[in-house]
Amino acid sequence: MGRILVTPRSVTQHGHPSLRRLTAAGHEIILGPPGRQPTEDELLAALPSCVGYLAGVEPVSARVLAAASGLRAISRNGTGTDSIDATEAASRGIAILRAEGANARGVAELTFALIFALVRDLSQTDAALKRDQWTRRQGIELEGRSLGLIGCGRVGRIVAGIAGALGMNVLASDPVAEGKFHPGDFFRFVPIDEVFRCAEILSLHCPPSPDGRPILDRNALSSCRRGVFVVNTARFDLIDPVAMLGALDSGHVAGLGLDVFAEEPPKDTTLVRHSRVIATSHVGGFTQESVDRAMDAAVDNLLRALAAPRAEREVS
Repeated sequence: MGRILVTPRSVTQHGHPSLRRLTAAGHEIILGPPGRQPTEDELLAALPSCVGYLAGVEPVSARVLAAASGLRAISRNGTGTDSIDATEAASRGIAILRAEGANARGVAELTFALIFALVRDLSQTDAALKRDQWTRRQGIELEGRSLGLIGCGRVGRIVAGIAGALGMNVLASDPVAEGKFHPGDFFRFVPIDEVFRCAEILSLHCPPSPDGRPILDRNALSSCRRGVFVVNTARFDLIDPVAMLGALDSGHVAGLGLDVFAEEPPKDTTLVRHSRVIATSHVGGFTQESVDRAMDAAVDNLLRALAAPRAEREVS
């Protein structure tokens, strides 16, 4: 039994019933700063006294892990773990656990919320009406349009299913998922170059490249058809912001939906303020249902890890 640091922003601000299971097991809960990511200094102050860490999306550096000598497990209330120094964690026998697929539905539905808003230019129309200006912007319908998916894991598959129900054609690139998923004749796996070339709407649902290079760089954007709409609810590093800004300015990219940022809140808001961009504050998994699933899974994972013998934790 010991202390557990809890830092997901939705939980530090509003609490969550699942935390009662940690206290019922004899653990003491230490909450991070309410409603925001903890800084490295705040983690350095809190983690050394903890055996467990229920983490949000904040960066967890090697320096932080080195100071947390008693830490046995980090449990994410989501699937992404690229913000954690995995090499340092492994060297110290700290288990890294993920809430697989818990927020997939929320992210997938936000993806389509952004797509609908982009293709009908809802943000600009709404802003004009709020300024007492009557403007009508012609949009497009989605039936028969081509949706390109980069990544077809849990989120991508839900997005594909929604697209099929709307009568869209889906082209997906995912070497891991290829051959394991086929929801209907509206869907097929193709090389990534074909996705770029053919998609009228392009949505990103993959982890960052191992080398850290953006998938949507200047060359990839130039290979996309003119007037493509792009949605990124995965990782900011998947796009080259300078290249994207140029593509938006020229109209080569008709609109960008963005729910992820290099820093949260973003210090550089150049993309956010662009008239062709609709940005949301990393709310893809911030639904009542997604938060409940993710927290339940994160708590389950943490309780199992802390109850297991050390050798078993290291194998898992």
